[in-house]
Amino acid sequence: MANVMRWRYGDTNPVMAPADSSLIEVGDLVALSSGSAVSAGTFANLGSEPANQEAFHDSFLGVAMQQSPEGETQSIRVATSGVFEFLSASATYGIGDLLGTHEPVSGAELYNQSIATVLSPSLAIGRCVRSQPQAAAKVLVDVVSTVVRGGPQAAA
Repeated sequence: MANVMRWRYGDTNPVMAPADSSLIEVGDLVALSSGSAVSAGTFANLGSEPANQEAFHDSFLGVAMQQSPEGETQSIRVATSGVFEFLSASATYGIGDLLGTHEPVSGAELYNQSIATVLSPSLAIGRCVRSQPQAAAKVLVDVVSTVVRGGPQAAA
């Protein structure tokens, strides 16, 4: 997917993280792997969507605010919080719904810039902040980095 500025509002609390040598585009969900930012699509495949979602959640750094061309490893700005508009499977969404990464039906790898409803905070990268009572293919997500900000938490 091409560079897409997905940020809509809120404090982004950015960090600078070295990129690994694979392509990272603006708007990619990124994790911290071996000290470098990696996009969701290049994150190691663990064989099932829930396993991939949980591993990505555990290393979730944030949303890329700068591109890193393939072969480059210079640091890029990554938003660790804020509200972003992501592509999603056409579905209804309620305020507070847990949202996480997802993968195509083929199960090859996680999408870089698309999310889906998940069942537990251990799989989530954020929560829905705008109700979508009609099926929609985009959703507003309040993103919370697990690495820097502790990630989504279970309700008390």
